[in-house]
Amino acid sequence: MTTVFIISAPSGSGKSTLVSRLLNEVEGLTFSVSYTTRRPRPTESDGFAYYFIEREEFERRIAAGEFLEYAEVFGNYYGTHAGALENAREHGRDLVLDIDIQGAAQLKERIPDAVSVFVLPPSRASLEQRLRARGQDNEEVILRRLADAATEIRNYSLYDYVVVNDDLDLAAETLKSIVRAERARRLRVEDKIGPILATFGRGLDG
Repeated sequence: MTTVFIISAPSGSGKSTLVSRLLNEVEGLTFSVSYTTRRPRPTESDGFAYYFIEREEFERRIAAGEFLEYAEVFGNYYGTHAGALENAREHGRDLVLDIDIQGAAQLKERIPDAVSVFVLPPSRASLEQRLRARGQDNEEVILRRLADAATEIRNYSLYDYVVVNDDLDLAAETLKSIVRAERARRLRVEDKIGPILATFGRGLDG
């Protein structure tokens, strides 16, 4: 049974670093590479951070019903292709998605038992400092990201878990613990329980 883990956060909250550590340190996970119409940054390669496609192609795929979720952010489309979930199921792995609150809401409607995690920065000042330190955006974009963060953070209550990223190591351990705990839920391990019970035979009847 494949479990879908949705991870959302305001830009600059350290989400990408946490997801990277999760994938490297917990077995049996695969990452859903999103599709986008934005231009790749100099350090980005197609198929790693994103699949970069033209707007017309993205809209064709929307019309064909190929996306589990999609949203338009800052004038660009972002979306999760249904093939990511199909591939995870075929290989018996759980799927990790790094998506925004719009996409998370859509995905929860389609996959109600998906596990959602919101990564929260410790403060607005901390978030602003991180955005400026990474040196990727101009002043206008930074201010827009901070304004959007204020809106996104108000939606934290829609998520199953909240991880406050004020200590990266602690936040990473918390995220890994969430994945491991969800994997131990009874409904997710029913297929493993039957064969174990069978080894006890009539003894289970008392």
